[in-house]
Amino acid sequence: MRLILANPRGFCAGVYMAIDVVDQLLDILEGEPIYVYHEIVHNLHVVNRFKNLGVTFVEDIADVPENSIIVFSAHGVSPAVREAAAGRNLTTIDATCPLVTKVHAEAIRYAKRGWQILLVGHHDHQEIIGTRGEAPDSIQVVDSVDSIASLNVDDPAKLIYLTQTTLSMDDASTIIDALKKEFPGINSPPSEDICYATTNRQRAVRVLAPECDVVLVVGSRNSSNSLRLTEIAEATGTTAFLIDDVEELSAAMVKNAESVLVTAGASAPEDLVQSLILRLIQDHGGVIEQHDIFHESVEFGLPGTLKKFMRTRDIDPEGRRITMDDMASTNRFLDDHGIPYSVVDLTVSAAG
Repeated sequence: MRLILANPRGFCAGVYMAIDVVDQLLDILEGEPIYVYHEIVHNLHVVNRFKNLGVTFVEDIADVPENSIIVFSAHGVSPAVREAAAGRNLTTIDATCPLVTKVHAEAIRYAKRGWQILLVGHHDHQEIIGTRGEAPDSIQVVDSVDSIASLNVDDPAKLIYLTQTTLSMDDASTIIDALKKEFPGINSPPSEDICYATTNRQRAVRVLAPECDVVLVVGSRNSSNSLRLTEIAEATGTTAFLIDDVEELSAAMVKNAESVLVTAGASAPEDLVQSLILRLIQDHGGVIEQHDIFHESVEFGLPGTLKKFMRTRDIDPEGRRITMDDMASTNRFLDDHGIPYSVVDLTVSAAG
């Protein structure tokens, strides 16, 4: 079997940051209760690991005891949630992805100008719920081309669209093009809202899937970006499966497949991908090729709320950074297991 590993894949910098926030709190608090509002990221294994370490996940601030510590997930929250937390005197640690924070800031800014905002995304996604909460009277959610007909627009000259960061570029473009046709004067956001990591992973699948018989996407079913990767692969005409981990792999999925592409959603841990690689090599043998479409090497600082909290515990946060370099990590894993591989450099640009 020819096993192709898509690079980039898996964790994005925002997910690294959110998970690192909880890990650092676990080290600092040493048994003190930690609460997280909503799943820290949309991945079953990540959430279960934290549950096993004593973290409690809630969907209602009222379920958090007063004076406790709560972490806001990577998806962001609305002002109403922040106010509810303040009302219970909670210490809040904000693990919101910086790119989601950017969209929140755009929504606030344009709402203050008296503009109407068309927010492209899925109504029930936590990111959309949080962003819409910033300016509920100014924002209408657009989840399909069909929904455009029911929009109420007062002044087409004071209209802007924003997008959920984890959307498929194809889906977003279809809706945005329809919005521009309906409202020719609609304004675009100052910079791209769709996450660079989401875009990079989608483009890698779009480039590599057509040359493969099967695509395996590692990710949870409630992960928007993982679902999009599966859909994009299928749109190229290649059979694709979304699996949470290697235990969901069946022989039927890769039967008669000569070439298999492996990728992962932005909230899927790399160790799940590694377990899948080992199983495929064990059962089918073959060669591994790393195909690099984009090379990501991203660094984030710690969230300000975490640094402030660390200082209250006499911990100096200065100099602490959150870095990621998945290509180097994968190479180390393959070398450690004595698995030969080749690297095919198809880098389009240094994205991220």
